[in-house]
Amino acid sequence: MRILGIDYGDSRTGIAITDALQITAQGLETIHNQGSDKIILRRLDEILEKYEIDTIVIGIPINMDGTKSERTEITEKFIHKIKCKYNKLKIETVDERLTTVAAHKTMNFLDVDKNKKKNIVDTISAVYILETYLNKIKN
Repeated sequence: MRILGIDYGDSRTGIAITDALQITAQGLETIHNQGSDKIILRRLDEILEKYEIDTIVIGIPINMDGTKSERTEITEKFIHKIKCKYNKLKIETVDERLTTVAAHKTMNFLDVDKNKKKNIVDTISAVYILETYLNKIKN
């Protein structure tokens, strides 16, 4: 069984997945959802058909001071949709503060072309969300 990581966004949603032993996380793709959860859910159906997933981990965008924002509430509504649609799967959340910052640092370190950054930042953020969860369950 694998674990799926999601960095949910307004126009792009990053997807990451573990290996079958749930040891490592790899970026899978960025879904260009143009503000439509239906596009994301349709693609998740396809991914869940292809891979044996038992857990979905979604990043929660909490403010640096620990408070919720409008974005947090939007993400929580999406999580509710995920829980209703995939009620046989374990649905977890992790604090995603600084994952996008870390993703940008990684891309800068790897000297990723600035035109390509926009298309992969969400996938890298999803990897960090998934790695955060993996570290949490290992400890």
